[in-house]
Amino acid sequence: MIKLLAVYCGARDGSDKKYLEAARQLGEWMAAHRIDLVYGGGQFGLMGAVANGVLDNGGTVHGIITETLASRGAAYEKIQDLKIVPDMDHRKEKMMAMADGMLALPGGIGTLEEISQAASWITIGENPKPVAFYNQDDFYSPLEQVFKHMSHEGFLEKTYLDSMCFSDDFDQILDFMEHYHAPHYREYKK
Repeated sequence: MIKLLAVYCGARDGSDKKYLEAARQLGEWMAAHRIDLVYGGGQFGLMGAVANGVLDNGGTVHGIITETLASRGAAYEKIQDLKIVPDMDHRKEKMMAMADGMLALPGGIGTLEEISQAASWITIGENPKPVAFYNQDDFYSPLEQVFKHMSHEGFLEKTYLDSMCFSDDFDQILDFMEHYHAPHYREYKK
């Protein structure tokens, strides 16, 4: 069962209000399904929107933010559980450890870096938890095609390609996560 979901997303609004609306809808959906949010602890952009969607509907939010970002005023003091950690490595480690699954909403390089780490750790056996991409209006379709190309060219085994979900339906993502079985990690032999 998915009780805590790590959500990676932009700390900016994006160029279209549809991104903020979808982030808020995810928060509302999580609260309705009694799934706690684990996220980067920020109050701006999609991060703030998903947190508000959870909070405004009686859900629980766990934020993990770095000392640097907190000192710049990014921390969302309104959430129930805010942890300040020394750096991004600690933040990513804590988020992955707390959550039962990881989901990327639209975002920038930071979002991509965090969800990519979660996905890549599946291959080495350090992340047994599901990874999904909310593919709003095909936002992540180019990335999905890159992963398929990696697989076709022999750099990403099909079992790991199939271990990630790309969908624009929250119920479908939850179903994927709740029926997820981590693939066997890579073994290296001469």
